[in-house]
Amino acid sequence: MIAGGTLGNSQPSIHAGHAAVDAYLSAETKGRFIQSLKSYLAEPTFEGTTIANRLYSVDDLITLVLKQLREAATLDVGPLPDRVVVGRPVMFSNARSADDNDVAVSRLTRALRLAGFDDIRFEYEPVAAAYAYEQRLAADELILIGDFGGGTSDFSIIEVGPGRRTGRHAHNAVVGTEGVALAGDAFDKRIVRHVIAPRLGLGSQYLSPPAKFLDVPSWPYANLERWHYLSFLRTPETLEMLERIAATALIPERLEAFLHLIRDDLGYQMHRAVQHAKFALSDADETTFEFRIAPVTIRQRIRRSEFTTWIAEELEAIRASLARLLQTTAVTPNQIDHVFLTGGSSFVPAVRQIFVDAFGVAKITGGHELTSVATGLALVAAEQSH
Repeated sequence: MIAGGTLGNSQPSIHAGHAAVDAYLSAETKGRFIQSLKSYLAEPTFEGTTIANRLYSVDDLITLVLKQLREAATLDVGPLPDRVVVGRPVMFSNARSADDNDVAVSRLTRALRLAGFDDIRFEYEPVAAAYAYEQRLAADELILIGDFGGGTSDFSIIEVGPGRRTGRHAHNAVVGTEGVALAGDAFDKRIVRHVIAPRLGLGSQYLSPPAKFLDVPSWPYANLERWHYLSFLRTPETLEMLERIAATALIPERLEAFLHLIRDDLGYQMHRAVQHAKFALSDADETTFEFRIAPVTIRQRIRRSEFTTWIAEELEAIRASLARLLQTTAVTPNQIDHVFLTGGSSFVPAVRQIFVDAFGVAKITGGHELTSVATGLALVAAEQSH
């Protein structure tokens, strides 16, 4: 995440990570809040965005984040080496080909060099998770790693265990990899689409003079599904259009609430409410989603079963990716010793059920789901330093 404000000398002030969230929420004059930069790495046509009258490429934006992280780490542990091990997904978000993946790696490499790293090693994130899992093993295993990030789901079949720790890198034991460019963000969008957007006017109508009822345009709600796109709606033309529609809407308070959400830039607060509901449905059969946007309070019970229906398309894509991995590697479910699931979306019961159905509940394992990739990358770096 990057939050950029403007200083008196017109130079942007940059914040990254949790500091960016705090700075953005507390600022009286909002700058730009940019999130999910990795999602744009594999988009060859995305050249960048303008901040404070300067065009920043996606490489430049990632460089800003890396420099902030490097400075923070230097304060904690002292000067850092110029070598780094970097996790990457098997298939980057929005990548449609191997060439798109190469574009993403090239951009990441440039950003890392600009941030001061010269010796750069990339490792697949599921392979890094396998490194972390391997530390608990007393015997060799053939495992399947399911790594669920914010925008990508990656799957790898890997040989791990004590026999693999005798000088050979775990990457040499990778039997096969697969990936699909969706995960947690896609699940969030479904809650926005089914719970929030209808209460802000999607699906309702307005009167177009002299006496014709029209559907409220749906395109603004697509930006709502990515909360950090909400700022794209804060243009005079879009606000004027929504104000005009609200004036003759059949349920005007819903459009007024949508306008309030846009003007007050409440996307982050909405995002937190959506994530809270998603997390709650991992532990309970139902939860209450609640979010107040004057003059509307959205309060709705959500059952896990209906959430599972909403994300059916994403679940099928995950299931198909897993099937392709087994087919291309000619590995049968019986040959897999364990399935290690990591990342936030691995807690979603419907996601876990895909692997239970394929491999049986006894083979499913986890632990340190939110930190295993980082732990594995550190282990890879430590091994390479010897």
